[in-house]
Amino acid sequence: MKQVIVITGASSGFGALTARALAQAGHTVYATMRDTQGRNAPQVEQAVVYAAEHGVDLRTADMDVQSDASVATAIARVVEEQGRLDAIVHNAGHMSFGPAEAFTPEQYAQLFDINVLSTQRVNRAALPHLRRQGKGLLVWVSSSSTRGGTPPYLAPYFAAKAAMDSLAVSYASELTRWGIETTIIVPGAFTKGTNHFAHSGSPADTARAAEYDEGPYAGVPTRALEGLAALEPPDADAASVAEAIVRVVALPHGKRPFRTHVDPSQDGAEVVNGVADRVRAELLRRIGLEDLLSPRLF
Repeated sequence: MKQVIVITGASSGFGALTARALAQAGHTVYATMRDTQGRNAPQVEQAVVYAAEHGVDLRTADMDVQSDASVATAIARVVEEQGRLDAIVHNAGHMSFGPAEAFTPEQYAQLFDINVLSTQRVNRAALPHLRRQGKGLLVWVSSSSTRGGTPPYLAPYFAAKAAMDSLAVSYASELTRWGIETTIIVPGAFTKGTNHFAHSGSPADTARAAEYDEGPYAGVPTRALEGLAALEPPDADAASVAEAIVRVVALPHGKRPFRTHVDPSQDGAEVVNGVADRVRAELLRRIGLEDLLSPRLF
């Protein structure tokens, strides 16, 4: 069934790949990004060309996920143009790399704003429409780092993704009686095919960072990145994350998996998440709220 889908952070990486893959699958897709008339104007043009060449319904919309007004305007535009909104893909995010101590509190706050608070802005704008419809889907793009192996020097990003994942889990049980389904996609550490590592932020306190570079942790950043790259199979493809999202969206409402892992490096997240998700389900059963595990079908 053709759906109207909004994707955040769709200028590049998983977001752009997912927007194209969902459009190819026959959906109406709004690839949202900030500064569509400035820095991301080339990405908008690429989407326009792709849509024309492939005959798909791929659109773009300006959305700065750090702005309540921008998010509200973008969601309102989609609903006005389409008359409905079926799914949100929470993909917007940013990475940082460096010793945890060298990042300022303000940098942590900014990263949490992009990776966590952005989802709250989008939810508050979109969920009223989905709840009135009595049906909808939230797709959260998490990370294997939330419960898998955690190499050093990625603390702000790991903490933010863990917070976002936790928020997704809490939202899931609070939306099922409205007919809204939740699925969490868990990509591994893809070191190729996205710009996460290439465009990652660095510590503002360069003097503090230098103490790590020159002290007992000298060489750790290089070893961490090289080690991650070595764990990744040669055929690892970032497009597999987009393909997983397409498959999940295509499943019947109420039959989608709560969590889907796409982790070629197998860092252990699937094992730990499996336990955590079973514990969550069991607790809901024990307190008499088992119905919150599946969306109500109207």
